[in-house]
Amino acid sequence: MLIHRAEPLNCETPVGALGDSVTANAHFYVRNHFQVPASDADTWKLEVTGLVERPLAMSLTDLIRLPSETHAVLLECAGNGRRFLSPATPGEQWERGAVSTAEWTGVPLAVVLDRAGVRPGATDVVFRGTDHGSVSGSTGEVSFERGLSLATARDGEILLAYAMNGEALPIQHGFPLRMIVPGWYGVASVKWLHAIELTDHPFVGHFQTTTYQYEVEGASYAVTLQRVKSLIIEPTEGADLPRGETIVRGVAWSGAAAIARVEVSVNGAEWQDARLVGERRPHSWQQWELRARLERPGDVTVRARATDLAGRTQPESPTWNRQGYGNNAVHAVSFRVA
Repeated sequence: MLIHRAEPLNCETPVGALGDSVTANAHFYVRNHFQVPASDADTWKLEVTGLVERPLAMSLTDLIRLPSETHAVLLECAGNGRRFLSPATPGEQWERGAVSTAEWTGVPLAVVLDRAGVRPGATDVVFRGTDHGSVSGSTGEVSFERGLSLATARDGEILLAYAMNGEALPIQHGFPLRMIVPGWYGVASVKWLHAIELTDHPFVGHFQTTTYQYEVEGASYAVTLQRVKSLIIEPTEGADLPRGETIVRGVAWSGAAAIARVEVSVNGAEWQDARLVGERRPHSWQQWELRARLERPGDVTVRARATDLAGRTQPESPTWNRQGYGNNAVHAVSFRVA
Protein backbone atom coordinates (compact mmCIF):
# COMPACT_ATOMS: atom_id res chain seq x y z
CA MET A 1 0.00 0.00 0.00
CA LEU A 2 1.12 3.56 -0.70
CA ILE A 3 0.75 5.37 2.64
CA HIS A 4 -0.01 9.09 2.46
CA ARG A 5 -0.58 9.57 6.16
CA ALA A 6 -0.22 7.21 9.13
CA GLU A 7 -2.30 9.13 11.70
CA PRO A 8 -5.10 8.83 10.76
CA LEU A 9 -4.30 6.14 8.22
CA ASN A 10 -4.77 7.11 4.58
CA CYS A 11 -3.35 4.76 1.97
CA GLU A 12 -4.03 3.76 -1.59
CA THR A 13 -3.85 0.50 -3.50
CA PRO A 14 -0.96 -0.19 -5.88
CA VAL A 15 -2.34 0.01 -9.41
CA GLY A 16 -1.06 -3.49 -10.16
CA ALA A 17 -3.36 -4.93 -7.46
CA LEU A 18 -6.52 -3.49 -9.05
CA GLY A 19 -6.96 -5.85 -11.98
CA ASP A 20 -9.03 -8.54 -10.25
CA SER A 21 -12.82 -8.53 -10.17
CA VAL A 22 -12.68 -7.70 -6.45
CA THR A 23 -9.93 -6.22 -4.28
CA ALA A 24 -8.64 -8.20 -1.32
CA ASN A 25 -9.52 -6.60 2.02
CA ALA A 26 -5.84 -6.07 2.85
CA HIS A 27 -5.34 -4.17 -0.44
CA PHE A 28 -8.52 -2.07 -0.36
CA TYR A 29 -7.68 1.64 -0.15
CA VAL A 30 -8.27 3.41 3.19
CA ARG A 31 -9.62 6.95 3.64
CA ASN A 32 -9.96 8.28 7.19
CA HIS A 33 -10.66 11.83 8.33
CA PHE A 34 -10.24 11.06 12.04
CA GLN A 35 -8.73 8.35 14.22
CA VAL A 36 -10.39 4.95 14.01
CA PRO A 37 -12.97 4.81 16.83
CA ALA A 38 -13.13 1.99 19.35
CA SER A 39 -15.92 -0.43 18.50
CA ASP A 40 -17.48 -3.13 20.66
CA ALA A 41 -19.92 -5.27 18.70
CA ASP A 42 -21.52 -6.54 21.93
CA THR A 43 -22.62 -3.08 23.09
CA TRP A 44 -22.93 -1.27 19.75
CA LYS A 45 -26.39 -0.15 18.61
CA LEU A 46 -27.72 1.45 15.45
CA GLU A 47 -30.20 4.14 16.47
CA VAL A 48 -32.87 5.30 14.02
CA THR A 49 -34.57 8.47 15.23
CA GLY A 50 -36.19 11.71 14.06
CA LEU A 51 -39.34 11.72 11.95
CA VAL A 52 -40.10 8.03 12.38
CA GLU A 53 -43.10 6.17 13.79
CA ARG A 54 -41.00 3.70 15.77
CA PRO A 55 -37.53 4.78 16.93
CA LEU A 56 -35.12 1.85 16.75
CA ALA A 57 -32.03 0.73 18.65
CA MET A 58 -30.76 -2.31 16.78
CA SER A 59 -27.84 -4.53 17.74
CA LEU A 60 -25.54 -6.10 15.17
CA THR A 61 -27.31 -9.42 15.81
CA ASP A 62 -30.67 -7.76 15.08
CA LEU A 63 -29.37 -6.52 11.74
CA ILE A 64 -27.80 -9.84 10.76
CA ARG A 65 -31.17 -11.53 11.33
CA LEU A 66 -32.83 -9.29 8.74
CA PRO A 67 -32.93 -10.20 5.02
CA SER A 68 -29.48 -9.61 3.56
CA GLU A 69 -28.05 -8.97 0.10
CA THR A 70 -24.55 -9.13 -1.36
CA HIS A 71 -23.43 -6.74 -4.11
CA ALA A 72 -20.12 -6.04 -5.82
CA VAL A 73 -19.68 -2.29 -5.45
CA LEU A 74 -16.76 -0.04 -6.33
CA LEU A 75 -15.78 2.77 -3.97
CA GLU A 76 -13.58 5.66 -5.07
CA CYS A 77 -12.33 8.61 -3.06
CA ALA A 78 -13.49 11.84 -4.68
CA GLY A 79 -9.89 13.08 -4.43
CA ASN A 80 -8.46 10.16 -6.41
CA GLY A 81 -6.00 11.62 -8.93
CA ARG A 82 -5.63 14.90 -7.03
CA ARG A 83 -1.83 14.73 -7.31
CA PHE A 84 -2.05 15.28 -11.06
CA LEU A 85 -3.98 18.57 -10.92
CA SER A 86 -2.16 21.78 -11.76
CA PRO A 87 -1.99 24.09 -9.97
CA ALA A 88 -1.84 21.82 -6.92
CA THR A 89 -4.81 21.68 -4.55
CA PRO A 90 -4.87 20.93 -0.80
CA GLY A 91 -5.77 17.54 0.63
CA GLU A 92 -4.37 14.02 0.46
CA GLN A 93 -2.26 13.80 -2.67
CA TRP A 94 -3.83 10.63 -4.04
CA GLU A 95 -2.32 9.17 -7.20
CA ARG A 96 -4.62 6.68 -8.99
CA GLY A 97 -5.16 3.92 -6.42
CA ALA A 98 -7.81 5.41 -4.12
CA VAL A 99 -10.35 3.09 -5.72
CA SER A 100 -11.26 -0.54 -5.02
CA THR A 101 -14.09 -3.02 -5.48
CA ALA A 102 -15.46 -5.45 -2.89
CA GLU A 103 -18.43 -7.72 -2.37
CA TRP A 104 -20.44 -6.15 0.43
CA THR A 105 -23.06 -8.00 2.46
CA GLY A 106 -25.69 -6.26 4.54
CA VAL A 107 -29.26 -5.13 5.01
CA PRO A 108 -30.88 -2.83 2.44
CA LEU A 109 -31.31 0.59 4.03
CA ALA A 110 -34.91 0.65 2.80
CA VAL A 111 -35.71 -2.37 5.00
CA VAL A 112 -34.56 -0.54 8.13
CA LEU A 113 -36.42 2.64 7.16
CA ASP A 114 -39.59 0.60 6.68
CA ARG A 115 -39.19 -1.01 10.11
CA ALA A 116 -38.91 2.44 11.67
CA GLY A 117 -41.81 3.85 9.65
CA VAL A 118 -41.20 7.18 7.92
CA ARG A 119 -43.49 9.96 9.17
CA PRO A 120 -45.12 12.48 6.82
CA GLY A 121 -42.94 15.53 6.35
CA ALA A 122 -39.62 13.66 6.32
CA THR A 123 -37.53 14.72 3.32
CA ASP A 124 -33.93 13.92 4.25
CA VAL A 125 -31.83 11.38 6.13
CA VAL A 126 -28.66 12.07 8.12
CA PHE A 127 -26.08 9.32 8.71
CA ARG A 128 -23.60 9.66 11.58
CA GLY A 129 -20.41 7.73 12.23
CA THR A 130 -18.71 7.34 15.61
CA ASP A 131 -15.47 8.86 14.28
CA HIS A 132 -14.98 12.50 15.26
CA GLY A 133 -12.37 15.20 15.62
CA SER A 134 -11.40 18.78 14.88
CA VAL A 135 -11.78 20.41 11.48
CA SER A 136 -10.55 23.71 10.12
CA GLY A 137 -12.92 26.60 10.72
CA SER A 138 -14.94 24.89 13.45
CA THR A 139 -14.73 25.21 17.22
CA GLY A 140 -14.90 21.95 19.11
CA GLU A 141 -15.11 18.51 17.56
CA VAL A 142 -17.43 17.32 14.83
CA SER A 143 -18.63 13.85 13.93
CA PHE A 144 -18.36 12.48 10.43
CA GLU A 145 -21.89 12.94 9.06
CA ARG A 146 -23.46 12.89 5.64
CA GLY A 147 -27.00 13.39 4.38
CA LEU A 148 -29.10 12.05 1.54
CA SER A 149 -32.52 12.99 0.31
CA LEU A 150 -35.17 10.52 1.43
CA ALA A 151 -35.82 9.62 -2.21
CA THR A 152 -32.16 8.64 -2.66
CA ALA A 153 -32.05 6.82 0.68
CA ARG A 154 -35.06 4.78 -0.41
CA ASP A 155 -33.01 3.35 -3.28
CA GLY A 156 -33.08 -0.39 -2.68
CA GLU A 157 -29.41 -0.77 -3.64
CA ILE A 158 -28.03 1.14 -0.64
CA LEU A 159 -26.72 -1.32 1.94
CA LEU A 160 -25.98 -1.20 5.64
CA ALA A 161 -22.99 -3.52 5.32
CA TYR A 162 -21.50 -5.71 8.04
CA ALA A 163 -19.36 -7.99 5.84
CA MET A 164 -16.74 -7.39 3.15
CA ASN A 165 -15.62 -10.09 0.73
CA GLY A 166 -17.21 -12.76 2.89
CA GLU A 167 -15.52 -11.66 6.12
CA ALA A 168 -16.61 -9.48 9.02
CA LEU A 169 -16.13 -5.82 8.14
CA PRO A 170 -12.51 -4.86 8.99
CA ILE A 171 -12.08 -2.08 11.55
CA GLN A 172 -10.41 0.22 8.99
CA HIS A 173 -13.44 -0.15 6.75
CA GLY A 174 -16.07 0.68 9.34
CA PHE A 175 -16.65 -2.27 11.70
CA PRO A 176 -19.24 -3.07 12.85
CA LEU A 177 -21.42 -1.30 10.24
CA ARG A 178 -21.02 1.06 7.31
CA MET A 179 -23.12 2.38 4.48
CA ILE A 180 -22.49 1.37 0.89
CA VAL A 181 -23.99 3.85 -1.58
CA PRO A 182 -23.44 2.39 -5.08
CA GLY A 183 -22.36 4.81 -7.78
CA TRP A 184 -21.48 7.65 -5.40
CA TYR A 185 -18.03 8.74 -4.38
CA GLY A 186 -16.87 7.04 -1.18
CA VAL A 187 -17.64 9.97 1.11
CA ALA A 188 -21.32 8.98 1.02
CA SER A 189 -20.57 5.49 2.36
CA VAL A 190 -20.29 6.49 6.03
CA LYS A 191 -18.11 4.17 8.13
CA TRP A 192 -18.64 3.19 11.78
CA LEU A 193 -22.30 4.04 11.34
CA HIS A 194 -24.25 4.32 14.59
CA ALA A 195 -27.09 6.79 14.00
CA ILE A 196 -29.67 7.50 11.30
CA GLU A 197 -31.94 10.52 11.70
CA LEU A 198 -34.86 11.49 9.48
CA THR A 199 -35.44 15.23 9.15
CA ASP A 200 -37.59 17.72 7.28
CA HIS A 201 -34.66 19.69 5.82
CA PRO A 202 -31.40 19.05 3.94
CA PHE A 203 -28.28 18.37 6.02
CA VAL A 204 -25.69 21.19 6.02
CA GLY A 205 -22.82 19.76 8.10
CA HIS A 206 -19.11 20.23 7.47
CA PHE A 207 -18.60 17.18 5.24
CA GLN A 208 -21.74 18.02 3.26
CA THR A 209 -21.50 21.70 2.40
CA THR A 210 -17.99 22.91 3.37
CA THR A 211 -15.92 20.09 1.92
CA TYR A 212 -16.76 17.67 -0.88
CA GLN A 213 -17.90 20.51 -3.10
CA TYR A 214 -16.80 21.21 -6.65
CA GLU A 215 -15.77 24.86 -6.67
CA VAL A 216 -15.21 26.09 -10.22
CA GLU A 217 -15.27 29.71 -11.41
CA GLY A 218 -17.33 30.97 -8.51
CA ALA A 219 -19.89 28.15 -8.63
CA SER A 220 -20.19 25.38 -6.05
CA TYR A 221 -22.02 22.07 -6.26
CA ALA A 222 -21.87 18.81 -4.33
CA VAL A 223 -19.74 15.76 -5.07
CA THR A 224 -22.19 12.93 -5.80
CA LEU A 225 -21.92 10.32 -8.60
CA GLN A 226 -18.56 8.94 -9.68
CA ARG A 227 -17.40 10.34 -12.99
CA VAL A 228 -16.70 7.92 -15.85
CA LYS A 229 -13.10 6.74 -15.69
CA SER A 230 -10.62 4.11 -16.90
CA LEU A 231 -7.33 2.91 -15.52
CA ILE A 232 -4.52 1.08 -17.32
CA ILE A 233 -3.28 -1.79 -15.15
CA GLU A 234 -0.79 -3.35 -17.59
CA PRO A 235 1.78 -2.45 -18.83
CA THR A 236 2.94 -0.45 -15.84
CA GLU A 237 4.58 2.96 -16.04
CA GLY A 238 8.27 2.66 -16.98
CA ALA A 239 8.14 -1.05 -17.83
CA ASP A 240 10.58 -2.66 -20.30
CA LEU A 241 8.83 -4.94 -22.79
CA PRO A 242 10.06 -7.18 -25.61
CA ARG A 243 8.99 -6.54 -29.19
CA GLY A 244 5.92 -8.36 -30.39
CA GLU A 245 2.41 -8.71 -29.07
CA THR A 246 1.52 -6.83 -25.91
CA ILE A 247 -1.78 -7.01 -24.06
CA VAL A 248 -2.95 -3.70 -22.63
CA ARG A 249 -5.30 -4.37 -19.70
CA GLY A 250 -7.32 -2.21 -17.38
CA VAL A 251 -10.57 -1.45 -15.62
CA ALA A 252 -13.24 1.21 -16.17
CA TRP A 253 -16.22 2.43 -14.17
CA SER A 254 -18.89 5.10 -13.86
CA GLY A 255 -21.45 6.06 -11.25
CA ALA A 256 -24.03 7.05 -13.83
CA ALA A 257 -24.28 3.82 -15.84
CA ALA A 258 -22.43 0.67 -16.86
CA ILE A 259 -19.48 0.99 -19.24
CA ALA A 260 -20.43 0.99 -22.93
CA ARG A 261 -16.93 0.92 -24.42
CA VAL A 262 -13.25 1.52 -23.72
CA GLU A 263 -10.91 2.86 -26.41
CA VAL A 264 -7.12 2.71 -26.48
CA SER A 265 -4.67 4.82 -28.45
CA VAL A 266 -1.07 3.67 -29.01
CA ASN A 267 1.51 6.43 -29.57
CA GLY A 268 -1.13 8.92 -30.65
CA ALA A 269 -2.68 6.69 -33.30
CA GLU A 270 -6.42 6.44 -33.82
CA TRP A 271 -8.53 5.12 -30.98
CA GLN A 272 -9.23 1.37 -31.08
CA ASP A 273 -12.03 -0.41 -29.27
CA ALA A 274 -10.80 -2.61 -26.45
CA ARG A 275 -12.54 -5.90 -25.66
CA LEU A 276 -14.76 -5.76 -22.59
CA VAL A 277 -14.07 -8.76 -20.36
CA GLY A 278 -16.87 -10.38 -18.35
CA GLU A 279 -20.40 -9.20 -17.73
CA ARG A 280 -21.46 -5.58 -17.36
CA ARG A 281 -22.08 -4.73 -13.70
CA PRO A 282 -23.40 -1.21 -13.11
CA HIS A 283 -21.69 -0.56 -9.76
CA SER A 284 -18.42 -2.45 -10.18
CA TRP A 285 -15.58 -1.92 -12.59
CA GLN A 286 -15.47 -3.32 -16.07
CA GLN A 287 -12.34 -5.23 -17.03
CA TRP A 288 -11.02 -4.65 -20.56
CA GLU A 289 -8.06 -5.55 -22.77
CA LEU A 290 -6.51 -4.74 -26.15
CA ARG A 291 -3.90 -6.78 -28.06
CA ALA A 292 -1.31 -4.57 -29.73
CA ARG A 293 1.74 -5.43 -31.83
CA LEU A 294 4.76 -3.33 -30.91
CA GLU A 295 7.57 -4.16 -33.33
CA ARG A 296 9.54 -0.92 -33.28
CA PRO A 297 11.91 -0.43 -30.33
CA GLY A 298 11.68 2.77 -28.34
CA ASP A 299 9.37 4.67 -26.05
CA VAL A 300 5.65 3.92 -26.26
CA THR A 301 2.67 5.71 -24.69
CA VAL A 302 -0.77 4.16 -24.49
CA ARG A 303 -3.91 6.05 -23.47
CA ALA A 304 -7.33 4.73 -22.47
CA ARG A 305 -10.70 6.43 -22.31
CA ALA A 306 -14.08 5.05 -21.28
CA THR A 307 -17.64 5.90 -22.27
CA ASP A 308 -20.65 4.80 -20.21
CA LEU A 309 -24.14 3.85 -21.33
CA ALA A 310 -25.33 7.34 -20.34
CA GLY A 311 -23.07 8.75 -23.08
CA ARG A 312 -20.45 10.27 -20.76
CA THR A 313 -16.84 10.10 -21.98
CA GLN A 314 -13.59 10.91 -20.20
CA PRO A 315 -12.06 14.29 -21.02
CA GLU A 316 -8.52 14.69 -22.32
CA SER A 317 -7.58 16.91 -19.36
CA PRO A 318 -9.01 17.24 -15.84
CA THR A 319 -11.46 19.92 -14.76
CA TRP A 320 -9.55 21.87 -12.14
CA ASN A 321 -11.44 22.76 -8.96
CA ARG A 322 -10.26 24.30 -5.69
CA GLN A 323 -10.65 21.17 -3.54
CA GLY A 324 -9.24 18.82 -6.15
CA TYR A 325 -12.14 16.42 -6.71
CA GLY A 326 -13.29 14.25 -9.59
CA ASN A 327 -10.17 14.03 -11.76
CA ASN A 328 -11.26 11.63 -14.51
CA ALA A 329 -8.93 12.67 -17.31
CA VAL A 330 -7.74 10.11 -19.85
CA HIS A 331 -5.09 7.86 -18.30
CA ALA A 332 -1.74 7.54 -20.12
CA VAL A 333 1.09 5.07 -19.42
CA SER A 334 4.56 5.22 -20.95
CA PHE A 335 6.97 2.30 -21.24
CA ARG A 336 9.85 1.10 -23.44
CA VAL A 337 10.02 -1.60 -26.07
CA ALA A 338 13.47 -3.20 -26.31
